[in-house]
Amino acid sequence: MSETPLLFTPLRLRDLELKNRVVVSPMATYSARDGHATDWHVQHIGKLAAGGAGLVFVEQSSVNTQGRITHGCLGIWDDAHLEGLTKLAEIIHQFGAKAAIQIAHSGRKGSSQRPWEGGGPLGDADVAARDEGPWPIAASSTVPFDNGWPAPHMMSHADIDGVVEDFRMAFRRARKAGFDIAELHCAHGYLMHSFLSPLANNRNDDFGGSRDNRMRLPLRVAAIMREEWPDDMPVFVRISSVDGVDIGWSIEDSVAFAHELKRVGVDVIDCSSGGMKLPRGNSLVSREPGFQVPFAERIKREADMPTVAVGLIREADYAEDILKNGKATLIALGRELLWNPNWPAQTALQLGCDPEWSGWPEQYGWWLKRRTAQQGR
Repeated sequence: MSETPLLFTPLRLRDLELKNRVVVSPMATYSARDGHATDWHVQHIGKLAAGGAGLVFVEQSSVNTQGRITHGCLGIWDDAHLEGLTKLAEIIHQFGAKAAIQIAHSGRKGSSQRPWEGGGPLGDADVAARDEGPWPIAASSTVPFDNGWPAPHMMSHADIDGVVEDFRMAFRRARKAGFDIAELHCAHGYLMHSFLSPLANNRNDDFGGSRDNRMRLPLRVAAIMREEWPDDMPVFVRISSVDGVDIGWSIEDSVAFAHELKRVGVDVIDCSSGGMKLPRGNSLVSREPGFQVPFAERIKREADMPTVAVGLIREADYAEDILKNGKATLIALGRELLWNPNWPAQTALQLGCDPEWSGWPEQYGWWLKRRTAQQGR
């Protein structure tokens, strides 16, 4: 009997067991109302959870109103958001997957248009068209995200203490809603990343200057996440492994950060990249399948902790190769699952891991198994 591919081998993190190594990446859909999940989120998450992944992330959820990216961002700043979030966690569990949620603050990239509405800072035209006006934004420094973007308010120590408590309450709500895993968003130019990166952080106090100082706030929030989360359940941190090529935050910085995150009890590093506006010569190389895998591999090896590989991973054989060669512990897919939400279940069939179609909802599997037999395949 052939060995089960690692992609479909269970994984235990603390006392939580994932049925396989496929992760639905958190993907913002900007379709909430006042932070509340809607029918859109129910069908979106339900479709992804039914596809057979072992771990399903609900998109980034904002710790306060200032921390939204857009008016359509999910919120976790109010107990009133719990009803919708609880429903999403329950839907994920109904399909045998574990439920995760990404907790975030937008920082200097907040008060923005939805991507399909331009993706720029909100202005008068947005008020006229959709009654969606801008709000004051805050970050590590007054450095704007890009030309034409507003300068954020540089957060005072009191502001920092306040947002730390917002994160604490968000983690509590996430657990109350029934999520198995919380992930702190420290990537893509948002608030935590704006403290980490010297490209966005020009402070000269305890939160700026040296790498240790720039890591201070993200590590403080990560420690609170671990404190608020049950000891038998894991927590993740998503990072931008590098800002770009030979500029800003580096892979060496990420390895050092991972060591410190491990020390405070973080279990897995979710390895993305980018999020800063860079000069052309320093921009990341053209994106190709697995372009971020080397970051996951190096952090896994040098920090000796599990990592998630993400970024244009589309083929099952390639995903399996990443795992077999010890380059990552989990494989996250995003847009590939928007294109084909059944990718995990279909891949399990193709690799011979699910001859009984048990990875499919029984309402589908019963019929599809017979359809396949009738077709002689």
